[in-house]
Amino acid sequence: MAAGLRPAHPRRRVCVVQNPTLSLRDDAAAARLIIDAQDSPVVLVGHSYGGAVITEAGTSPNVAALVYIAGFVPDAGESVNTLLGGFPTDVPGPPILPPKDGFLFLDRDSFHAAFAGDLSADQAAFMADSQVPWGVDALGQQVTEAAWRTKPSWYMFTTEDKMIPPPAQRTMAGRAGSTTVEAVGSHSIFVSQPAAVADLIKRAASAVAVAP
Repeated sequence: MAAGLRPAHPRRRVCVVQNPTLSLRDDAAAARLIIDAQDSPVVLVGHSYGGAVITEAGTSPNVAALVYIAGFVPDAGESVNTLLGGFPTDVPGPPILPPKDGFLFLDRDSFHAAFAGDLSADQAAFMADSQVPWGVDALGQQVTEAAWRTKPSWYMFTTEDKMIPPPAQRTMAGRAGSTTVEAVGSHSIFVSQPAAVADLIKRAASAVAVAP
């Protein structure tokens, strides 16, 4: 998601990037298409794997800030797989199934508990059934330059997250020097608590807003 900052207007423009999810490079390129089309500074928002995408794409001069919602925050030379390999071993990892024909999915039977524990069974089932195939290169490709090293960032921790353990979230956000907030909820916090997520995005936008 790329939100253009227009402080002189009561509403800010919001654009949604549809990630191809074939590779990190492809997804970053898709994000840059949207970023470059904006005529005002941009706040990039990334959830989960989307955190890696905004880290790679956020080096664009038009990007003013980054907002991570329970997201991965890799450094240059790291991938999502690198970060997964550093997760605590005493807690269950994300239920990523073995690749099939170059694509990954989350186990449907484990989806509710792992990804959407604070949503209804029907909501979780819909999300599990509507998964987009995830290319192995999305997880495996390394970030070339980490935008958070030169751009301010905000991070929302999710305390009941079973996809990215809260300690790992804190470590990544701390390394990035992110301004942090905590939400009691699952990895699907953007569905269960959309107002809290929107509030954090607005705070980031207001903090970096510039005159038009």
